[in-house]
Amino acid sequence: MSEVKTLKYTRILLKLSGEALMGDQQYGIDPKVLHQFAASIAEVSRLGVELAIVIGGGNIFRGMKGEAEGMDRAHGDYMGMLATVINGMALQDALERIGAKTRLQSAIEISKVCEPYIRRRALRHLEKGRIVIFAAGTGNPYFTTDTAASLRAVEIDAQVVLKGTRVDGIYSADPEKDSNAVKFDHISFADVLKNRLNVMDMTAFTVCQENALPIIVFNLNDEGSLKRIVQGEHVGTLVS
Repeated sequence: MSEVKTLKYTRILLKLSGEALMGDQQYGIDPKVLHQFAASIAEVSRLGVELAIVIGGGNIFRGMKGEAEGMDRAHGDYMGMLATVINGMALQDALERIGAKTRLQSAIEISKVCEPYIRRRALRHLEKGRIVIFAAGTGNPYFTTDTAASLRAVEIDAQVVLKGTRVDGIYSADPEKDSNAVKFDHISFADVLKNRLNVMDMTAFTVCQENALPIIVFNLNDEGSLKRIVQGEHVGTLVS
């Protein structure tokens, strides 16, 4: 109980990209990475944090890629939404195998495998200590899972959006390409826009900005990073 009292955040929205689940593979889901993420998430849930997750589907299919190859964009986006359901099911299974209680909700009704997204039901699950995984984005084409993350975070009254990436924060340039890139520990919404930094797509970013919802960009692959954030340690880059 002493750890619960030290929590800085008690209700969070974690955004995971589908690509993060690939590990070193070219596509699909790396079981080791999946287990690592599940262990980190379950650990935070056991501290008493009410935790919701939005997961992408880029490791399986991305609508914009389909469009580039001649596919109808809306059709491709719906295929991408179904890919997020597959990832959500995989994460749900990994979490439940280590004892976590979960619910998978989809913005597209697939009653055989998950609940439909209902805001009030999601809130009750969170209050009961269940990890809620939101799949199928917003349920609409032309909107990214980043936008879904921002929207769901506002709907469930999350205190912060945590965006897990491959790098440990926001940099002045791509640190994987520019060795002179400078990391920001804290940056304002206005400065992100001024410097044209790539944090989230514009729709998602605007939803957070207009609702004064802070964003923390961090590397989920760093062991213990998620736990340190909810306990108030400075990890990654804070946008507020």
